[in-house]
Amino acid sequence: MLLQKGEKLLFIGDSITDCERAKPTGEGLFGALGKGYVSLVDAMLQAVYPELGIRVVNKGTSGNTVLDLQARWQEDVLDQKPDWLSVMIGINDVWRQYDTPFIKEGHVYADKYEATLRELVEQTKPHVSHLVLMTPFYIESNEQDAMRSTMDEYGAIVKRIASETGAIFVDTQAAFNEVLKELYAAALAWDRVHPTQAGHVVLARAFLDKIGFQWNR
Repeated sequence: MLLQKGEKLLFIGDSITDCERAKPTGEGLFGALGKGYVSLVDAMLQAVYPELGIRVVNKGTSGNTVLDLQARWQEDVLDQKPDWLSVMIGINDVWRQYDTPFIKEGHVYADKYEATLRELVEQTKPHVSHLVLMTPFYIESNEQDAMRSTMDEYGAIVKRIASETGAIFVDTQAAFNEVLKELYAAALAWDRVHPTQAGHVVLARAFLDKIGFQWNR
């Protein structure tokens, strides 16, 4: 596995990452890592690789766009000095274009999204040993659905930035697509955005697969 002994792994993103994590620290006792994929990743690392002593921190904040991440990047990322950084952002950047179409100041269009995310990645890359970029997703099997189509566009941006900067790429949409072959979208997320526990397992598994987690260890 790519994670090394004693490393600090920080996750940042929106509500999917947040999942009621402790504020402001994002780590500690009593469910401080929240109830989502971040806590599942931490649990699997502790249970299967206890000798590594990986420190996991959750800095997700509900409702955030990439612009919100940019505003808190120094305090929530750089000042934390993580060895690993995982970023999953973009759902709200897209969603606001569809659920509040007339409040345009809340929209983050593709060009601004790409420029901002790229800037954050390039700024941070020299300070971490590994950087993971996870795509935003929409739990909808119909690729012609308007929001799903736009989300795929933003996912392609993440893939491009990961390729060009050498970051580890996690295609969360592809992971959900596999499950959607068997399950209706509402079984994984009532609003097609906020996953059930099964949906968070999909995310955790996709992340762990990409960092070389050995499931039969």
